[in-house]
Formats: sequence, structure tokens, C-alpha cells
Amino acid sequence: MRRQRRRRKSKQQNKWFMTVMVAVVLLIGSWLSGGSLEWDSMKGWLSGEIGDFAQGDATTQVDGEGRLRVIFLDVGQGASQLIISPEGKTMLIDGGNNDKEELMLSYLARYGVKRLDILIGTHPDADHIGGLDKVVDHLEIGDIYMPRIQANTKTYQSLLESIQRKGLKVKTAKAGLDLAFGEQVRVKMLAPVATTDDSNNMSAVVKLNYGSASYLLTGDAGSESEQAMIESGANLHADVMLVGHHGSKSSTTQRFLQLVQPTYAVIQVGPNSYGHPTQTILNRLDKQNVQTYRNDTQGTVEITTDGRDYQITTEK
Repeated sequence: MRRQRRRRKSKQQNKWFMTVMVAVVLLIGSWLSGGSLEWDSMKGWLSGEIGDFAQGDATTQVDGEGRLRVIFLDVGQGASQLIISPEGKTMLIDGGNNDKEELMLSYLARYGVKRLDILIGTHPDADHIGGLDKVVDHLEIGDIYMPRIQANTKTYQSLLESIQRKGLKVKTAKAGLDLAFGEQVRVKMLAPVATTDDSNNMSAVVKLNYGSASYLLTGDAGSESEQAMIESGANLHADVMLVGHHGSKSSTTQRFLQLVQPTYAVIQVGPNSYGHPTQTILNRLDKQNVQTYRNDTQGTVEITTDGRDYQITTEK
């Protein structure tokens, strides 16, 4: 198991410079007015214990001891992300293919998850929702979100039947929703923006903010959905990005990637005949100096944050 600690140097350096400059101004102002500042208060403020500079669209104060865990589960050629908040709230986005049902249950048991506060099926494709029916059957489930698009498949029908057996209801996944996930982590849905017959472009896209840290989880959203998100005016910037559609060239357009400006990216992919991830996308990420991780070569990838810095753990 490999662990790496990563810092967003430019943001941290800018933040330190700004705090020092403000402190100097306050000290000079206090001296000119004949007053004084308590050193203990200044030390606490400079260390971030009293106040902070808000970045991005974060809206919550960060508990310095808490960490947000975003785990990109290795489900082969499919996708699944498990999110655990500093408060212990849990969210599962997608659940791999039909043959990954038992694997999904073992993953959740490994991370001590008995209840999912939020369950999201990004779109009806089997490699994203195939393992979710057993998850619904065996765990306590809170809110369920899926986009309003039909699929005439046994996989999709099986998931709906599991939901119905428990008397649960599905909420429509769409842009503009703020999802309840505790007091510290902000969860906003950025897509689908518009209705389309294309399943991939109806994918739910979720953005997480914790302090100044941010994640963009894109499902299989293609270029059409990416353009709609751009035109919506949503804040797309994120430090960590799930590369759309397993690295297919139908997603992660140049313009979209430039607006997201990720420092880290994860490609959820396994052995496949589709050519995922394509060299075009790998080159595009490399050209923008994005540190990229892959399930097929590194196994499960976990990227945690205290709201400022990141710790990255890979299975291999």
C-alpha cells in the first residue's frame, strides 16, 4: 500500500502571504493608534485556528481534526466512489457491474459502512449500477438519487425492484441540487443540466467542497453534458477530478479540463476492449500537468483531505 502526502503549493503559499500581509497591516495600525494586539490571538489567527480565507465555493468551517475520505473503489471496468465525511456520514456513487455485487458488499463491510446516507446511481449503464441492487438489499439506505431516464434492462429493473421492496423512493438527480451531507461538507449536483436521450450525457455529476478542498465526480458525462455545465455558469474548478467515462475521448474535452484545472485525476477503468483510457485523454491530462491515478494499475485509490492538504493512498 502506497501513501503520498500532497500539498497544493501555490494556494498554500498565496494564503500564507496574504495572512502575513494582513497581520503586518493590523500590527502597524495598532501601533499607530497606540493600541496593542494579544500575541496568543494573533498566533491562533495566523495558524488558521481563528478564522480563515475562504476559497472556491466552500461554505463551511473545517474541523482541523476531521478528514474527508473519497475512495475510488477498484471494480474493474466500471465505477464506484465511496465518500465518508468527517462526521461519519456516508455516500456511495455507483456500484460497478452485475458481477461486482459481492465485491461491493465486502468493500462496504471493510470500511465499516452499515448505512448509506446518500446513494447515487449516476445513470442506468450496468457498469455503474450493476452492484447497487444488493447494496440496497443489505444496507440501511437514506436518500436515493438517479436521473430521470429509462433503461429497458434487467440490471436497471433489478435495482428498481430492490428499491421498491424497501419502500424507498428515488429523487431526481439534476443540476442545482444541494444534497444534505452534514454540516461540514457541501455536496452540489452540477448535472444533468438538460434532458437528453443519451444515457451518458444524463449522468449525475457531483461536486464536493470541504474547506478549500474540492472534488468533481463526473460519472460518464460526455462532451454534450460538459458543454451544458460550462454554459450553466457553475463553478467547475476542483482539485480532484474523476475522469469522465473511464477516459473515453467522448469526455474530458480540452475546454472542460481547463476550467476544472485539477491537480489530481482518477481514471476508474479495468481490462476492456474499448481502448479506455484513450491516449488522447492521457496526453491531455499530462499536458496540463495533472497527477493521474488508475484503478487498473494501482487498485483502489483513496484521496483524503483535512480541508487543505491531501493524502493519497493506492492499493498497489
